[in-house]
Amino acid sequence: MKVSKLFSGGLVVFLFLQLLVPMQRVSASPKPPSISAEAAALIDVASGRILYEKKGEQKMRIASLTKTMTAIVAIESSNLSDSVTVPPEAVGVEGSSIYLKNGEKLTLEDLLYGLMLRSGNDAAVTIATHVGGSVPGFVQMMNEKAAMIGMTHTNFMNPHGLDDSNMHYSTADDMVRLSAYALKNPVFRQIVSTKVKNIAWEGESWERRLQNKNKMLNLYKGADGVKTGYTKLAKRCLASSATRDGRQLAVITLNAPDDWDDSMALMDWGFSTFQATPLLHKGDAVQGEFAGMKNEDHLRVTALNDFSYPLMDGEKDQVHTKVQMLEKNLTVKLVGKHIGFVEFYKGDQLIGRIPLTASKQETSMATVAQSVEAGSFWGVLWTLMIGGLWDA
Repeated sequence: MKVSKLFSGGLVVFLFLQLLVPMQRVSASPKPPSISAEAAALIDVASGRILYEKKGEQKMRIASLTKTMTAIVAIESSNLSDSVTVPPEAVGVEGSSIYLKNGEKLTLEDLLYGLMLRSGNDAAVTIATHVGGSVPGFVQMMNEKAAMIGMTHTNFMNPHGLDDSNMHYSTADDMVRLSAYALKNPVFRQIVSTKVKNIAWEGESWERRLQNKNKMLNLYKGADGVKTGYTKLAKRCLASSATRDGRQLAVITLNAPDDWDDSMALMDWGFSTFQATPLLHKGDAVQGEFAGMKNEDHLRVTALNDFSYPLMDGEKDQVHTKVQMLEKNLTVKLVGKHIGFVEFYKGDQLIGRIPLTASKQETSMATVAQSVEAGSFWGVLWTLMIGGLWDA
């Protein structure tokens, strides 16, 4: 009987070793496309991983891509239903306009559509004055938000992006981080994905009809944002985004003569090259040595959330974990409580952090399968042993 159990256990381990082999295969990933943009960046919105960059940290003019920050600051700081009066300084601002009149009243929501669909510079000044009390006050809010997001190479001088000085600048990396941040806001997502919108026009018998300048919404499958931009000095700039199979990517191109083609090529490359790779599932056991844990307590450390990360072929082998415990001893009183974190690293870079809890040990082949999926051979052995499959 003992021999039979040892043989069965050995066979199980052999089969699991065969399952582990495919996880080690590495295939060559396609090279990123050649693009016209002087600077560019591609990001996975959910994880924040920058998948591609070209001169990503080079300070450049960003034209009306500035309005992404104007919009998200306004959305987070005010009520969309606010009645906003157009100030005299907003009337006749050069460049793109929605032809606001002095003293005209619109809702903040209508102004945001005018800002993002038609790139109204008059709408930008009106929003800034209402939300910040003045344009300089609002610009301070923009720069504070940039610092909070981690835009370390950015400085805003106005809410619209017109070329007023060399002190208004950002980078492709910073702006793509801003896109990812803003796209997590449902109001922002709704506005920038809208192709056509009618808004009020006080004093007229018809409404303003706003058609989105972002041609990506019609050119690319799954496109859902974000903003176009152009000035004589900045040249053609584009912030774009698209969602396919539940994954959203965002692109920034700066000084890009072929901005539409650049963005579509980078999106195609990003969707095909990187896959959302599950690294941990809610309820999965995290292997390790934990102070105070006794086998007879039948406790294990498990994940409170799922964690996935965009990886290309072969990169999963570069991911490793560290466990940070908040509790020194595991007892039954801690079941269901937050007791620590598991940190995910790709090389030396921290890519994610998931809270942990204590739960009662489950002895099942499903538990073994979870250990195999996590790629832990020693975890498999440990599961088999504590499950009693190898008891003599």
